[in-house]
Amino acid sequence: MDLKRDAHIIIEAALEKVMPDEAVSQALTGKRFDRGRVYLVAAGKAAWQMSRTAAAILGDRLQAGVCVTKYGHVKGPVPKVLCYEAGHPVPDENSFRGTRAALDLVCNLDREDTVVFLLSGGGSALFEKPLTDGRELSDITAQLLACGADITEMNTIRKRLSAVKGGRFAKICAPAKVYGIVLSDILGDPLDMIASGPAYPDSSTCEQALAIVEKYRLRFSSRVMELLKKETPGELDNVETVITGSVKNLCIAAASACEALGYRPLILTDQLCCEAREAGSFLASIAKTHQGSKESLAFLAGGETIVHLSGTGKGGRNQELALAAAEGISGLRDTAVFSIGSDGTDGPTDAAGGYCDTHTKERLMARGIDIGRVLRDNNSYMALEEVGGLLKTGPTGTNVNDVAVLLIKRE
Repeated sequence: MDLKRDAHIIIEAALEKVMPDEAVSQALTGKRFDRGRVYLVAAGKAAWQMSRTAAAILGDRLQAGVCVTKYGHVKGPVPKVLCYEAGHPVPDENSFRGTRAALDLVCNLDREDTVVFLLSGGGSALFEKPLTDGRELSDITAQLLACGADITEMNTIRKRLSAVKGGRFAKICAPAKVYGIVLSDILGDPLDMIASGPAYPDSSTCEQALAIVEKYRLRFSSRVMELLKKETPGELDNVETVITGSVKNLCIAAASACEALGYRPLILTDQLCCEAREAGSFLASIAKTHQGSKESLAFLAGGETIVHLSGTGKGGRNQELALAAAEGISGLRDTAVFSIGSDGTDGPTDAAGGYCDTHTKERLMARGIDIGRVLRDNNSYMALEEVGGLLKTGPTGTNVNDVAVLLIKRE
């Protein structure tokens, strides 16, 4: 129970440090918009939190705004800003409706005007005006999620099927200036890939998009294949962008929390990008190597793993990671692995992630639950729920990837 208590303390402390409020404040405080009108457009899982802070700072300078975020993420009104909740990870009609409202706001601006564009992870689904049928776009997104494509590959495809991605939103705002404040959810912070880069020049090519289709044997219509052959804007002269947070900050915050609890922390990577099950197995291997330690240790890995869907169960990448570690840490002394998504939702579930410790496998077996079978069916949510291993934070208001932590506790 001490390990689980520590896990909750680490999660709470780490999330507090990566909330977008302070980052947006730093990006806007002292920023002068001397001429013209100021409008606000926000998209992503952290859009409401970012909008609230920006609206408070801009005050009377703000003319109007539109915020599009995930269902359940709007926690109250924002002055002068219309808030929409929409579908994620698959866009829906509310995604399109909110985006249309944003485009109506910015389509006839002057050169002296400024659009403050607040962008966070999840914007690819939430901020969308498709160039193809909405139902087909949903099918394409589902195919990309199921095949195991990483976020960069997914966005290389999606930006070519959209009227607002790949720099096209900035083109619509022109001649007005766009001041972008970005909360990064992609490893290495590539600005043209975060939410598919609505206001940043596109570095990907048509050839790369077509290669992804071939790599995963995706089934697209002839209309979509033609769209993939059209280049997106490679240059933009009306955009200034600042990055306000990333998974690196999340890892540093989690490591500091571990240290405050008496663990010696080591950040293994902030670029984790393998299969979720492989990451869990790897952390379990590290746990075995360091069982002889006489001091408490914490090993951290930030990034975003992937899951290849082979079953029809319910779960998410963080839950799969934790459950995959349970096999290897079974029977070890005072050892636990937990993993969370910083946005508070792991896959299509209400859990932020999962927690497993030395006793998890034993408890599952006592209930007739086989870890291997559960993982094959992608049903980690059910298994973790049975043994109290689900980590639930609710929507956090931020989105800077995931962090997984191995704890080895010694008195």
